[in-house]
Amino acid sequence: MFEANGIRSGYSGIEVIKDLDLSVDGEILTVLGANGAGKTTLLATLARVLPLMDGELHLNGEDVTTLPPWEMASRGIGYVPQEHAVFPDLTVMHNLHVGAMIGDRSRQERLDEVIGVFPDLAERREQLAGTLSGGESRMLAAGRALMQDPTVLLLDEPTAGLSPLYVELFFEKIVEIHDTRGVSIILAEQNATKALEVADRVMVLSLGEGSEAIDTEHVTMEQLREGYRI
Repeated sequence: MFEANGIRSGYSGIEVIKDLDLSVDGEILTVLGANGAGKTTLLATLARVLPLMDGELHLNGEDVTTLPPWEMASRGIGYVPQEHAVFPDLTVMHNLHVGAMIGDRSRQERLDEVIGVFPDLAERREQLAGTLSGGESRMLAAGRALMQDPTVLLLDEPTAGLSPLYVELFFEKIVEIHDTRGVSIILAEQNATKALEVADRVMVLSLGEGSEAIDTEHVTMEQLREGYRI
């Protein structure tokens, strides 16, 4: 269980996320909203990359509000940002090894699992991450986060700018990761159609304010229009 209660955050004193509550427990929670809704700010806040202005974070009942990002990672929070998610001057394999610095299981065991999810990475193992395609780079970023053995995975716009083929593939991988590893996933997305296909619950974010998260089948067009300002 990962919970956020009354969190506020932003940049240079300007509030972007406004008194927001959410929780995730063994499910896929999708956060939908248009550009500028605050999705990236929200996930960076949950990962503690962005400081809280107010509110609390709890992981399995423990207050983790003041923990630094590296400690959040060691407690099981995996974070895949939309940009600058890989080390471009390191090889694919070295990027994965960076993720393996956190966690207790053997590096090889975790590597075998990640390659099982993203087999294309095995063919690129000696290639510099900065030379990968957009889709391959997103796979590597997700794979590196999985090397940490997370219990909660934060994915920020993982399919933004990708070709339709990679979009389809990545959503399939999100479901596979959840089903085979039991990882709770908070997925920030603009692609409402695909996100609704994989989500258990949905929160609509509009100008930093989040709706109550509800079961996917109960989401209405009115709620989506509010989030996307249609």
